[in-house]
Amino acid sequence: MQRRLRSLLARRRIVVGLQIGFVVAFTAVLGYVLRDVWADALPLLREADPVYVGLALAVLTAYYLLFVLGWQWILAGLGIGIGYPLALQAEMASMLAKYVPGTVWTPLARIVWLRRAGVKATAVVLGSIALEAGLSAISGVLVFALSLILVGGQGPEVTVPLAAFALVVGVLIHPRVFGPLARRVFRRFGGDAMPVLSYRLMLALLVFYSLTWLVGGVAVYFLVRSLGGDPGLSSIPFLGGTAAVGAIVSVLSIFAPSGLGVREGSMYGLMLAVTSAPIALGVTVLNRLAITLVEALLLAAGLVAWRIGKRTPDSPHAEPELARRTP
Repeated sequence: MQRRLRSLLARRRIVVGLQIGFVVAFTAVLGYVLRDVWADALPLLREADPVYVGLALAVLTAYYLLFVLGWQWILAGLGIGIGYPLALQAEMASMLAKYVPGTVWTPLARIVWLRRAGVKATAVVLGSIALEAGLSAISGVLVFALSLILVGGQGPEVTVPLAAFALVVGVLIHPRVFGPLARRVFRRFGGDAMPVLSYRLMLALLVFYSLTWLVGGVAVYFLVRSLGGDPGLSSIPFLGGTAAVGAIVSVLSIFAPSGLGVREGSMYGLMLAVTSAPIALGVTVLNRLAITLVEALLLAAGLVAWRIGKRTPDSPHAEPELARRTP
């Protein structure tokens, strides 16, 4: 594993340079294209309703807390039992690591965090991260697709790529495909054991992650209200699906750390279906600030909670026994 990491880090300068260049160029183009909208969006941001912003932050916090629970659930299904404070720390460290150019830091943050706590099943941890991303993405696409019934259809330039993406991801995370594929891909990180999730658990997780995207939609709804918009409660599923699409684009845009600019561009374009251009642009800015703030605060909270509990079962000194599960 150390040899592989050294090899990845040795090429980081090229990757970092490409990512920084991409973000600067894309942001410049996006700012130029939206220069007229900015003039109307900035006054809205200055006068944002603090009550609605506070509600959005509270709901966004609940979304992240639920999301961590989902990853903890996946780990348990793969045979690794960790406590919630440790899962919270590792997840939030991973979220913040997305902003560091180099692409490898997001999964590496979780791996290092769990290894420090004694969880040395690196291949299984990587598998859990892949499953989390896949299940969350598919559920987000489902929420977005169902929301189109309430808000109105999007063009095929949006729906067709999302449907194709969900189909490919669904095949890749299918237990009969994921198990053998993960064993081959993650074998280099040590260990051949790669348990898989049962069909029942995967279905339950899809429902669970769909609900988390609806919670995320409530947070975006409050951000829209904070800037004077009133898209109606029926828009919450669409806004949750929009947040999901933004997250998917963020993951796929490997040249933009944390999807900076790319995520905002996709959310802005989709939100035009339910609100005005200045409000849509303002919400994308507030959303980026809000998710970064909440991730940092939750990481700090997880650290405090873990330090308070001196006798926590989250810090085993030996590698946990991995349960081999079959669908």
